[in-house]
Amino acid sequence: MNISESQLISLYGAPALERQKKRYANAEKSFEETFGVKDGLRVFSASGRTEVSGNHTDHNCGRVLAAAVDLDVIAFAVPTEDGVITVKSEGFDLITVDTSDLEVKESEKNTSAALIRGVAAGFKSNGLKFGGFKAYMTSDVLKGSGVSSSAAFEVLVGNILSGLYNKSAVSAVKIAAVSQYAENVYFGKPSGLLDQMASSVGGFVEIDFEKPSAPIIVPIEFDIAKYGLSLCIVDTKGSHADLTPEYAAVPAEMKAAAAVFGKSVLREVDEDEFRAGISRVREKCGDRAALRALHFFDENKRVECAANALKSGDINGFLKAITESGNSSYKYLQNVFAASKPDEQGVALGLYTAERVLGGRGASRVHGGGFAGTIQAFVPNDLLDDFIKAEEAIFGAGSCHCLYIRPIGGTEITAQS
Repeated sequence: MNISESQLISLYGAPALERQKKRYANAEKSFEETFGVKDGLRVFSASGRTEVSGNHTDHNCGRVLAAAVDLDVIAFAVPTEDGVITVKSEGFDLITVDTSDLEVKESEKNTSAALIRGVAAGFKSNGLKFGGFKAYMTSDVLKGSGVSSSAAFEVLVGNILSGLYNKSAVSAVKIAAVSQYAENVYFGKPSGLLDQMASSVGGFVEIDFEKPSAPIIVPIEFDIAKYGLSLCIVDTKGSHADLTPEYAAVPAEMKAAAAVFGKSVLREVDEDEFRAGISRVREKCGDRAALRALHFFDENKRVECAANALKSGDINGFLKAITESGNSSYKYLQNVFAASKPDEQGVALGLYTAERVLGGRGASRVHGGGFAGTIQAFVPNDLLDDFIKAEEAIFGAGSCHCLYIRPIGGTEITAQS
């Protein structure tokens, strides 16, 4: 299959073209070897994402800044008539899901099969067409890195079902919502909508989740290269295994704090009323819940400040907002390390190293859900080599990644014209 070079350049940047052409060719070959099919192949991609600001605000209907990145999951796929979805992911065993049975399976919780079944169920509940397919997938989205491999996988399955059975007419927003449903209900992780929305929509976006069923999405044109900066993530190699309770506690505590005021999420609570009644929150929910709620209110405003700074070209104002976001996440949201694993603090070590190298320039913060995984840094290019060297001296060669913001999220890859 002759993949469109122009589309690959758009998704990954010109310097990555030859590497991506080889990657796609290898994936096509692996599909043929796995399934014995050469004709009628369709190709899909769904991006990882980087959260730029809005740490743990989405699940309480807050604001976020996020962007789709060049690390993605791709799939070669063909439809089948038996209603069975069969997925072979590089390096993993074959997964089979029969779409005639879309009930939640407790035995599948925390598995890729649960995500596949959940996305198919989401299509069904939304009156969309769905069916079986065979797919070979390969991913360079770092698992457990905060770039959200699970969201990319869900969005990829959604795009395959959209392309094969709905003439690619299912909107990016709808695919994101279905993907979140799969992760919440079938996989068993109570995530917000940030990951799926950024992966599905693409580009650099400001998202307001005040109305989750109809989020306000504002694309922002922003080229960090014009400001002499590189966007990096550092994989501190921390494991997210057994950390679901840590993640789940954040939205649960925020919502418990909102409930003190008769509301379901913090976005519905008047901030002045909250501050006046914070003693009630402490009494009913504890101090950590109160601090996490205060982070929410301040972070929501920081997202707006950061977005406005980008729109006006105020790079210093943007970097200031990112730094403040990181400080608040560390001190008040408290998701830089897991309280259940106090001896594992790779994220904190990565942040210390970033601050030492940057010396007050650029910005760094915990990335994504936190507790383990990655940090994010906006690094002046004259410090980039020193930054990479310092971080990789601690976390190993290849642990620091410079990201390319891609303008398209979930998509079907076309053939060369």
